[in-house]
Amino acid sequence: MTNNKVHVSSEIGALKRVIIHRPDEGIARISPRQSEELLFDDIVYLPNMQEEHDVFSAVLRSFMGAENVLETRQLLFEALSEDEASKQEMIDMIVDYEEHPTSCKSLLHSLPEDELADVLITGYYAKDDYILFDPIPNFIFTRDIAVTVNDHMIVTKAAKEARFRENFLTRFIIWAHPIFRGMREEGRIINLNKPDIFPPSKRGEVISVEGGDVMIINKDYLLIGASERTTPHGIRSLANVLFERGVVKNVVQINIPNDRSYMHIDTVFTQINHNHIVAYKPIIVDGLSSTVEVLRQDGKTGLYPSVKDFFLEEINPNMQFILSGKGESPYQEREQWTDGCNLVALKPGVALTYDRNPKTEEAFEDAGYRVVWARDLLKAFDDGIILPEEVKNTIITMPSNELSRARGGSHCMTCPIERAEL
Repeated sequence: MTNNKVHVSSEIGALKRVIIHRPDEGIARISPRQSEELLFDDIVYLPNMQEEHDVFSAVLRSFMGAENVLETRQLLFEALSEDEASKQEMIDMIVDYEEHPTSCKSLLHSLPEDELADVLITGYYAKDDYILFDPIPNFIFTRDIAVTVNDHMIVTKAAKEARFRENFLTRFIIWAHPIFRGMREEGRIINLNKPDIFPPSKRGEVISVEGGDVMIINKDYLLIGASERTTPHGIRSLANVLFERGVVKNVVQINIPNDRSYMHIDTVFTQINHNHIVAYKPIIVDGLSSTVEVLRQDGKTGLYPSVKDFFLEEINPNMQFILSGKGESPYQEREQWTDGCNLVALKPGVALTYDRNPKTEEAFEDAGYRVVWARDLLKAFDDGIILPEEVKNTIITMPSNELSRARGGSHCMTCPIERAEL
């Protein structure tokens, strides 16, 4: 029986179901010339990247159960098998967008669903050694494709063309897959790609909101970053719809520098416990080139000089900030770049991060956390030394030589669709 519950009202409630994407064969075809165009900072060695991601997914399965760690490829296959009419429409849209001839539509329509899923994701048709589309390497960052806000789901809209096929596939999965059918029928899906609801502004400002810029702190507060990838017009347009539907009471616009180093707000802070946020000090604590605007359902607004001030004054006066690189230069800049602030909480006080940020690890230990290697913890589970439910106040470090080169951490690689209520 399919579990159709989709509900997230915090960043730290026990993670119950999540969507991930294992690095696929398309990544192995990225050339140095293509890497910038496809939003990858480097070419990576796929076998090692997959091995690192397998450790990541093994940790998720240990805490949540294998059936609750959902792979995009499997979801796409199941959706393709479920809805023939929508499948044909999606294929036509992708082929038209990619400007391929009609014969490409015929080829894709003729493929079995499992082969079709692979071709749509990787862009490669193995039988004829035929490259139909560019790879979509950023599909591993499933945080960006959609966001669950309380009992609604927002289908996001990417800023860069390199991610448009991800968007087509996500829209199809959420439309056609049984998990999301109830949400669709009840009108609980908000699709930012509908221009009748989300048009450009009168000045031509576009709608762009990516999931790495969206965090639900509690049922009343949704944080959205105005960043390199998310536009203020997109934030305000979405806020209006959320307020009209009564989904949240406050939408908080966090303005950060328009810079590749700070692509989304989850590159500069993430919450890992009731009273702990991991943060990049210059922006989040000092408020360097950053302000916070609170848009309220009743039409009122608030303004804060930094994210720290906003949290302490409006959300939680006991909030503490664990600083990447211990807040010291050049370590804080180095370790923010390698995703020292980008963690996903598996439950309050237990979070996943990369294993290459030693100064930030010291900061975790100073804050009372135990830092353990993911492989050691998995072995301890296998040996029966400890159970996942017994793990508390722990930062789990995962191998990241290749994953970190793609510029996204564990928060980026997870799309939570269900968390326990706090």
